[in-house]
Amino acid sequence: MARDIILTEEGLAKLKAELEFLTNDRRREVAERIKTAREFGDISENSEYDDAKNEQAMVESRIMQVEERLRLATVVETSGIGTDVVSIGSTVNVKDQKSGKSVVYVIVGSAETDLASGKVSNESPVGQALLGGKRNEIVSVPLPNGRKRQLKITKIG
Repeated sequence: MARDIILTEEGLAKLKAELEFLTNDRRREVAERIKTAREFGDISENSEYDDAKNEQAMVESRIMQVEERLRLATVVETSGIGTDVVSIGSTVNVKDQKSGKSVVYVIVGSAETDLASGKVSNESPVGQALLGGKRNEIVSVPLPNGRKRQLKITKIG
């Protein structure tokens, strides 16, 4: 059974832009590659043709995935998010109680997760621990080794 996909407005815009690119530009590029590969002759032994057809299948698969995500998307309005409680779309500054290191996370739906940008899923251990938290509250994040990581919420934006 399919589940709802939570997206911020930014995530929705990115998915729509990706779908636009895939359905217009990328499809056209791949079709041109197939056409060119056909001109090389016998397609039964034509690796360029096979590569282009495989790429076409991957592009079509990704288009279907993006369309499905958009169909199931629940968009969270981030413009009216308060700063008193952590919710999806919140920017949260936390301080690791053991190391003293400060980190900034943005809580997003799982479809938008990007750890390099500090975007953590609401379904991840960190996201789950932070959701509903308040400023100056210490939350406990379970680690794979069975221990817990203590994070103090220093700011919610």
